[in-house]
Amino acid sequence: MLVMPESPRWLASRTRFAEALDVLEQVRSQQRAEAELAEVSALAVREDQQRLGGWQDMKSTPWLRRLMLVGFGIAIVQQITGVNTIMYYGTQILTDAGFTADSALTANIANGVISVLATFVGIWLLGRVARRPMLMTGQIGTTAALLLIGIFSLLLPSGDTRAFPVLAMTVTFLAFQQGAISPVTWLMLSEIFPMRMRGFGMGVAAVVLWLTNFVIGLVFPSLVDGIGVSNTFFLFVVAGVFSFTFVRLYVPETKGHTLETLEAELRARFS
Repeated sequence: MLVMPESPRWLASRTRFAEALDVLEQVRSQQRAEAELAEVSALAVREDQQRLGGWQDMKSTPWLRRLMLVGFGIAIVQQITGVNTIMYYGTQILTDAGFTADSALTANIANGVISVLATFVGIWLLGRVARRPMLMTGQIGTTAALLLIGIFSLLLPSGDTRAFPVLAMTVTFLAFQQGAISPVTWLMLSEIFPMRMRGFGMGVAAVVLWLTNFVIGLVFPSLVDGIGVSNTFFLFVVAGVFSFTFVRLYVPETKGHTLETLEAELRARFS
């Protein structure tokens, strides 16, 4: 973070316009940087006359309230795939599939390696692919992988015949999750909220995300014990279908817009 530049908006809000322009020129052409600085400066002046947004603004402004619910939905979508059940209980899942305890520990390394590598792929894709299609593609991939884990656990005999297909599907699941869903989630949460509500909105959405993670991580062992591995993953498949439908119907595209024009578009859409 020591080498990261300050936000152009923060610099503009402190009337440090030359420094803001220098930062913008690192990622923009000179002409576009100057035009964007004019937008940023006008927004900074307008927001300087307003207090930071919070609960009161959300209660009194219907479009902000609807947008906040979309943010909550994006946060829940990221966790309701069950990603952290595989991260937390991967060894147990692989043991139930037929690996020995030692083999499951070793095989679970593949999940961690794929998670890291897929994250780099996701970061690369973010600059090249629209947000909504990337998110929906990730959901299709994770839902299909979860469906196959459930089918393999239900139909294949315990042992290597089941263990390696299940491992292949957990790896596939994490490739779609960490290469598409997770990076898009955090980026969109930083983009959809208007400037004066951004800190508040993203903070509350992050709380919702981790509370969802807590609940799913808490109930997963009980679900496996009560209804079995297959039925537990079939529940995640149903959740994946609902998540895909939510994104398709309600989540806006944010790529290719400045934050200033995006705010105006979202205000019009959710008003």
